Amino acid sequence: MKRKNLLEIEKSVGIFLGATLLSMAFYHLGFTNANIIMVYILGVLLTSISTSRQIYSLISSIVSVVVFNFLFTSPRYSFTAYETGAPVTFLVMFLTAYITGSFALRYKEQAFSSAKSAFMAQVLFESGQLLSKAADREAIWHTGATQIRKLLARDIVIWPVEADALAPGRYEGKNVRSYDPDHAMKQALVCMQTGLSCADDAGPGALAYYPLRVQGRTYGVVGIDRNEPLEPEEQRMLLSLLGEFALALENEQNAREKETAAILAQSEQLRANLLRTISHDLRTPLTTISGNASNLIANADCFDRETKLALYTDIYDDAMWLKTIVENLLYATRIEEGHMSLKTSEELLSDIVDEAVAHVARRADEHQLDRLPEDTLMLVRVDPSLMVQVITNLLDNAVKYSPAGSRIVIALKACGDTAQVQISDNGPGIPDAEKSKIFDKFYRGGNRIADNRRSLGLGLYLCKAITEAHGGTITVADNTPTGAVFTVTLPKEEVLLNEVVSDPGR
Repeated sequence: MKRKNLLEIEKSVGIFLGATLLSMAFYHLGFTNANIIMVYILGVLLTSISTSRQIYSLISSIVSVVVFNFLFTSPRYSFTAYETGAPVTFLVMFLTAYITGSFALRYKEQAFSSAKSAFMAQVLFESGQLLSKAADREAIWHTGATQIRKLLARDIVIWPVEADALAPGRYEGKNVRSYDPDHAMKQALVCMQTGLSCADDAGPGALAYYPLRVQGRTYGVVGIDRNEPLEPEEQRMLLSLLGEFALALENEQNAREKETAAILAQSEQLRANLLRTISHDLRTPLTTISGNASNLIANADCFDRETKLALYTDIYDDAMWLKTIVENLLYATRIEEGHMSLKTSEELLSDIVDEAVAHVARRADEHQLDRLPEDTLMLVRVDPSLMVQVITNLLDNAVKYSPAGSRIVIALKACGDTAQVQISDNGPGIPDAEKSKIFDKFYRGGNRIADNRRSLGLGLYLCKAITEAHGGTITVADNTPTGAVFTVTLPKEEVLLNEVVSDPGR
């Protein structure tokens, strides 16, 4: 402020000296006193325009009258005036200069006030647009803080309300004044609890506290530097901006609550559909198991060995099918809850494939299951039990969806730094429209299973989740001439062969 006052004094003195020099030139050129008086009035007018306080135009008016009397009235270079109307001339000159300067200063202030109001209105309008476009809560906080600082050109502190408690202050600005954080936090807490604005005593480090409140709910507290009091127009615009700020936070909160409610409803609907699906799909095998078991209990002595073996086989097949469904459900639950932990070790890919083939071999007695020899040993770092589950699920699908007598081929290939397992069949294949969906959870497609059992649509979903957890990929393509080819790609480990060289000295 001192620097500003000094600058305005320098401007006033410069304008007055310029007016005096011009008046002396007019005097030597023979201009009348009326012309010289107009020059000094012009100087007072320019002083009023160039400065921000009325005291400068008042002093300039008084000094102009005194200097005019000293330099340009008879006798010159004295403060006496012999002319009869001199006092009236001096008074009219002073009043004219002062009133002219006052009007100029008032118009200047009005113009400045209008420009400032227009700027604040523009900031307020811009704030509404930016807040409505903010993508999330963090963006709303940042936008609101930025716009408040832009509106008032003051440092601010914001305390968000999180879980019904006041979070630490942030967005202090680049040149924040030193304030007591503990005291400010206490004041902000009072503001949050009461929902009313409050303020510290004006001065360095003092803050005014405003709640971000709408519909009886407080979303945060804004602390604004009040080294200088806010003007009424600034106060009004600030309250409007804070209202926009709080409304944006409320809309975001409502959107999140609606999204949470929608997810919960979707989850409940999914759970209900899953229960209906499970109850429907499990009823048939359970009925078959209980019926066959009851038949064996009641008529065991009447059945020959082949009939009993057929009933035992049906019971076993249905029980294994139920076991697979339960295991898939357990794996899906672990994946959804993030509890699937990998116990990895270096394993030969051929061993994993052979174990999966052994699991499926009995159920594939009506199919031709060919395991092609690999060109080289491939070592992968995997959780062996989970990866066996992946290959088993793919082989199960090939058996289920391929008619009896179909050929299922398992091939292992090395491809650069990766190892691939390809499982191909010559069944009906997968339509192009379904290829992007078959790995989705609970998607079962349009193909019918050969034994008419329904699938829960979890097998391929689990295959993809487990494979990607190992850093691999799984894809599906068409087989030629018919069928499908599933390819599991895994990062390959380097095989180190430690050769023992005998000591030639032995």
